[in-house]
Amino acid sequence: MDSINKQQEESNKKDLHGKEAIEKVKELVNIAEACFFCTDLNKVGVPLSIRPMAVQKVDDDGNLWFLSASDSHKNEEVQRDPFVHLLFQGSKYADFLNIYGLASIVNDREKINELWNPLLKTWFTEGKDDPRIRVIKVEPTEAYYWDNKHGNAVAFVKQSVGSILGKTLDDSIEGKLDL
Repeated sequence: MDSINKQQEESNKKDLHGKEAIEKVKELVNIAEACFFCTDLNKVGVPLSIRPMAVQKVDDDGNLWFLSASDSHKNEEVQRDPFVHLLFQGSKYADFLNIYGLASIVNDREKINELWNPLLKTWFTEGKDDPRIRVIKVEPTEAYYWDNKHGNAVAFVKQSVGSILGKTLDDSIEGKLDL
C-alpha cells in the first residue's frame, strides 16, 4: 500500500471475486457508456492503437461484447494479436475500470441480432443485416477498479473535511476483479 493510503483511517482496498466482480464490471461499464479499446499491445517502440468503442453487453461470465466492421483496422490488429486493453472512466473522480483480455472476432448473425441497437445504423448503413458487421468478444484475463464507497457527494465532503483537518479522509475504494 502506498504512503497516502497508509494515512487512511479506514480501508480503501477490496478485491472482488466471482459474481460480485462481474456485477462491479457491469456497473462501471454502464456508468462509463464507452471505453478506450487498445490493441497492438506487443508493438515495440510504437504507440498503441486506441479508439473509443461502446460495449454492447457484459454477459454473466464477465465477457464484454462489441460490434465492429469487418474491414476496420482494429479487427486486423485483433486477428494479428488478440491481447487487448480496455479503459473506462465514468466520472471525473470515480468509476474507473481497467481490463486486460483476449479478443476474438466472429461472424455470428444470432449474436449480432442480440446485440443490435438501431443507433448502430450510423456505422452499419444496411442495418443489422449489414454484411460487414462482426462481433468482438473480450474475455477478461485481468481487471482492476477504482471507485467511491458512498458516491461522489460523500467523497467530496470527506475530501473537503480532510483538507481542512489536514487528514486523509478519502472515500475511495479499489481492488482486483477476479472474474
